[in-house]
Amino acid sequence: MATRRELINAIADRYRSANRIEKKKILDEFIEVTGFHRKHAIRALRKTCEGVEPKSSRKTPHDEAVVQALTLLWEAADRICGKRLKIIVPTLVESMERHGHLCLDSGVRTAVLEMSAATMDRMLKPIREAGSLKRRRSHNNTPLRQSIAVRTFNDWNDPPPGFFEMDMVAHCGKSVAGSHAHSLVLTDIASGWTEAAAMVVREQLLITLTVEEIRAKLPFAILGLDVDNDSAFINETVLNYCRDRKIELTRSRAYKKNDQAWIEQKNGAVVRRMVGYGRLEGTAATAALGKLHEVGRLYVNFFQPSFKLRSKTREGAKVSRKYYPPATPYERLLADGRVTNEGKDGLRKTFAGLDPVHLLREIRTAQQYLAQSEAGAVPQTPGETSQELSRFIESLATAWRDGETRPTHRKPNTGPRPWRTRADPFENAWTVVEEWLNEHPDAIAKGIFLRLQAHMPDTFSPGQLRTLQRRVKQWRTEVARKLVLGGQETTTETEPPNNKEEVIL
Repeated sequence: MATRRELINAIADRYRSANRIEKKKILDEFIEVTGFHRKHAIRALRKTCEGVEPKSSRKTPHDEAVVQALTLLWEAADRICGKRLKIIVPTLVESMERHGHLCLDSGVRTAVLEMSAATMDRMLKPIREAGSLKRRRSHNNTPLRQSIAVRTFNDWNDPPPGFFEMDMVAHCGKSVAGSHAHSLVLTDIASGWTEAAAMVVREQLLITLTVEEIRAKLPFAILGLDVDNDSAFINETVLNYCRDRKIELTRSRAYKKNDQAWIEQKNGAVVRRMVGYGRLEGTAATAALGKLHEVGRLYVNFFQPSFKLRSKTREGAKVSRKYYPPATPYERLLADGRVTNEGKDGLRKTFAGLDPVHLLREIRTAQQYLAQSEAGAVPQTPGETSQELSRFIESLATAWRDGETRPTHRKPNTGPRPWRTRADPFENAWTVVEEWLNEHPDAIAKGIFLRLQAHMPDTFSPGQLRTLQRRVKQWRTEVARKLVLGGQETTTETEPPNNKEEVIL
């Protein structure tokens, strides 16, 4: 490597001053000697060339507006990945504009809707970065257990909507001792439709009552339930309940969690993501957990796209998986010909009245209540007002700066101090700078600084360039926000918003 570096330094100047044809010959010789890839060789030679300016990475106010609009939609979608976000963006934009939460400039709206999933991930990357054997007991193979058929992961074969996997999630914190709340979770295999309900204790009769409540909310009938080998599921009470209602009851193999891969994935992606891993006990915490599940079911099933496995093949040690394009459970049910027209009409009617931002606000409120219960404080149930909703909507554009937004996952805030410690050196000159920026919005801060030094000599030192760069970046962000808001002014902390349910964001 030392020899290669010497060679790079020796021919870098000759490569810089050569024309296109000579550069090709130099590269061919350099690659033959070093064995570098051609692109790597070009980068190595350009890196050592003094005076070669990198490509400009300045962002125009329009680019900043696109980033802010995408960030707001990403927050409204609960920070999902780019592939899932790409699918739900048109629905979110239409829903938020219909409820008066969003008013995008035409150019920004077009850019967001036409953006690819990879571009979304790339633009959100800096924002994402800035915001763990005991021996198992053997179960007795009782006649009751033998009477329930075993179903593996490969036995589903594209069933119609109505066949669910069922499991329980314990909210016990770090210890399973004592009484604690549970979440009963059901996931439909065909559509990914997920239902969750809170249970104050783990009891077989309560399970049947909870399943009956979930049946009343579903837009389609329950045809089958697949459970694990938990004694809370494998008993006469649950078996008789399924027989009386002509529900097919099956079970997975013992210690084979992949037989219930659908529900295990939702336990983490839905329940743990919303509720966290803290301990919940008592009727008050269980009631708050039930409220969270009641709101979460609408948000997850109507506004959260998910992947569905199409095929899985194995070649030796390599496993290849192919997936369908991301879609929400609601969209999968509408596209499924096995769902009745009455069920589809009911789904469309429910979807038309849903506001994703309002649902997300209710989820955060319920999570705040659960976080207070977990910390041992007396939970305070906040009343929903139009002012609080307006502030919440405005905070979505900058929520990523505060790190974790879910109260059930939040750690103590150690962010930077919000107050100034020094006087603003550009306070008297900012009016002039702003006029120059209005004339040339894409001007670089260094050029403005040099012009300012000539305009006001003996006023600014070279060390204040970074301060001006931050001020220019802040100005571009404010201009971009106005483009996102469609020219509307936002309310500040000193001027609370009007008491209206619909606000422009």
